[in-house]
Amino acid sequence: QVQLVESGGGLVQAGGSLKLSCTSSGFIFGIARMGWYRQAPGKQRELVAAITAGGTTNYGDSVKGRFTISRDNAMNTVTLQMNDLKPEDTGVYYCNAFINSYGTPKDYWGQGTQVTVSS
Repeated sequence: QVQLVESGGGLVQAGGSLKLSCTSSGFIFGIARMGWYRQAPGKQRELVAAITAGGTTNYGDSVKGRFTISRDNAMNTVTLQMNDLKPEDTGVYYCNAFINSYGTPKDYWGQGTQVTVSS
C-alpha cells in the first residue's frame, strides 16, 4: 500500500520561509510526477508546483520566483522550499504523486499540512 507522508508546515510571519517535505513509501515501481497543491478556505485546490522524474518543473503563477521544488528519486521524496511567504499563501498543502504501484499508475495524496502566514 502506497503512503505519502508530509512534514514541515506551521505558522510563519510574512516574508519568512518554510520547507515542506513529502516521502512516498510502499510498493513503488516508479514515480512519474510529484508535486504540491494547496487549498485555502472557500477556494478550490490549486497547483503550487510539480516536478517530473527528469527534473522538469512547473509552478503556479503566484509562487514563481519564491518557491522551489526539488526531488530525490532514490528516496522518493519531494521538497518545497517556500521563501518570501505572503498571507495569501495560507492554506492546507497536499503532496501529490503519480505512482506506478503493481502496474497501475494513479494519483496518490498526502493527508495535508497546514501553512499559516501572518501579516
